[in-house]
Amino acid sequence: MRFYNQIAISVAALIFGISPSLAQQPQNPQANPLDNVPDKMPFNIPYGAPITAARAQDVIQAAEREANRRGWPVNIAVVDSGGNLVSFLRMDGAQLASIAISEHKARASVKYRRATRVYEDAVQKSDYKYILSLDDAIASRGGIPLVEDGKIIGGVGCSGGAGSQDEVVCTAGAAVINK
Repeated sequence: MRFYNQIAISVAALIFGISPSLAQQPQNPQANPLDNVPDKMPFNIPYGAPITAARAQDVIQAAEREANRRGWPVNIAVVDSGGNLVSFLRMDGAQLASIAISEHKARASVKYRRATRVYEDAVQKSDYKYILSLDDAIASRGGIPLVEDGKIIGGVGCSGGAGSQDEVVCTAGAAVINK
């Protein structure tokens, strides 16, 4: 009888494209980290009044100084607490495709109340592909929420270089608000 069971397992494995040795092993699923239920709501920063045009310009100028210092032509976008564009700069020589990407990063950082690097890490380091199905998410660093007095007043997004370059430029701009 044991012989026939082995044959049945081997035939089933061939039909379903499974290695016969894997078909015989008992399945021992690991715990899914997405099933973890946090005690507190993550990234629960309240939205505040929208950033003013003057403050948005301050963020742009700080980011531009950092980009110029390093010789990186990028696009820099600042959105308000509702995700609406307030200020934008396309540096000379910045790639055209990155105009929309910089705005997208800024919007996503406000809508989801977290830096876009969180999504990049989720996809690249944790293989959480479901992130790519979220509306208006972007799995690329370079989007940072602007938080003043514990409330999100806007977001800054940078694009045109490598993700790490975009993040460095955005961090310099966000430092004007995020203390």
